[in-house]
Amino acid sequence: MNLRDYVRDIPDYPKKGIVFFDITPILSDPDAFRHAVDCLAEKFKDCGATKIVAAEARGFIFGAPLAYKMGIGFVPVRKPGKLPFKNRCVTYDLEYGTDTLCMHEDAIAPGEKVLVIDDLLATGGTVEGMLKLVAEAGGEIVGCGFVIQLGFLDGPKRMQDAGQEHCFLLELD
Repeated sequence: MNLRDYVRDIPDYPKKGIVFFDITPILSDPDAFRHAVDCLAEKFKDCGATKIVAAEARGFIFGAPLAYKMGIGFVPVRKPGKLPFKNRCVTYDLEYGTDTLCMHEDAIAPGEKVLVIDDLLATGGTVEGMLKLVAEAGGEIVGCGFVIQLGFLDGPKRMQDAGQEHCFLLELD
């Protein structure tokens, strides 16, 4: 199955000059959605992860069913003020600005093996933020998986030092 057939390009969103890659057609087609989750599960089946970390909102869409399929825990990473317990937070750069992500302080135990999942890798700011949160908690990153990678941006360079396995189901140039 070619997932590119299920990605809609929306020019000038969220601002002029940016092309937004809309994954809602993947989500609305049960075969495409199942295929994406199953491919990620197959890629990381032997990584030894005990938790999946994913950022709101679109990372949740793939991270939660993947955690269920793999039989491991799920850790939501959210915007400030959205998690009810004590948080650790990190501010990071996006393709079109900055943002802050937070995670419960007790979500990851020291030494716990963590798989980071998101829908799309662009400049790498969001994943870099998640990697920092996991590192601060003492977790060990065992991999990063994405449905889409924007090959014309330098997202993978921001993960080089982490040394984990990367997976992209679809690369867009």
